[in-house]
Amino acid sequence: MDSQDVLDSKIHGRKLTLGASLSYFIFSLVINAAGNVLTVVTSQKIHPPFLGSAYWTAASAGVNKAIFNGNSSMLGWVFFVIGVAVAILNVFLQGHFNARKFFGNIAFMVPFSALISYFANIFSSIMPDSQSIGMTIFYVILNFFGIFLIAIAISIYQRVNLVLHPADDLMQILRFKYFKGSAAKAMWASYIPPTILAIIAIIIYPDFSNYGLGTVFAFLFQGGITGWGDKAIFPNLKHQGV
Repeated sequence: MDSQDVLDSKIHGRKLTLGASLSYFIFSLVINAAGNVLTVVTSQKIHPPFLGSAYWTAASAGVNKAIFNGNSSMLGWVFFVIGVAVAILNVFLQGHFNARKFFGNIAFMVPFSALISYFANIFSSIMPDSQSIGMTIFYVILNFFGIFLIAIAISIYQRVNLVLHPADDLMQILRFKYFKGSAAKAMWASYIPPTILAIIAIIIYPDFSNYGLGTVFAFLFQGGITGWGDKAIFPNLKHQGV
């Protein structure tokens, strides 16, 4: 434990038991992965594509499309590599190396990437292409619901603060270090890296199928939903160790 960890533990002692922390974490991890994949698959099932994915998901799927031709089995690996890069960025933003947080970011990516690949294979196989206006509307609702699940999952495991997805750790660092606790402002600022990735992916392979209405919805509302979730979903669960 480094000096910063010692300081954090003295000032912000954790009140959750390990069992409770793990329960919240596992639940939020599953719904986050499912929500991410819902946004990708619903976007792919509408022709011509106009829906798009959640913001980080759109960028990652765009990179997967540009490099691996959209191979669903590679999507988890793309998420993993991008996550490692963001974990390194977080070290610089924090201004010090916290080994527990850094390797926690990396550890998060292992089950998360596996769940992404798992849900991607299932949803891709059971969800048919949209053939009607009604099916398209249903997929739009599912896409927005996927973004809602992501935002709620972020709210839960950010408050647990056991281990975080690197992108959500980035948002949390920005939220409490630079934006006075504002989830919406921090989320918008955290979207700078995926915006850069998306531009690079489009230059490599000009495909816009992962960007659209859902991406705009995520940009506008995901941070706000996360802030709402802090108060409305498990309201007795408070931020631990921030």
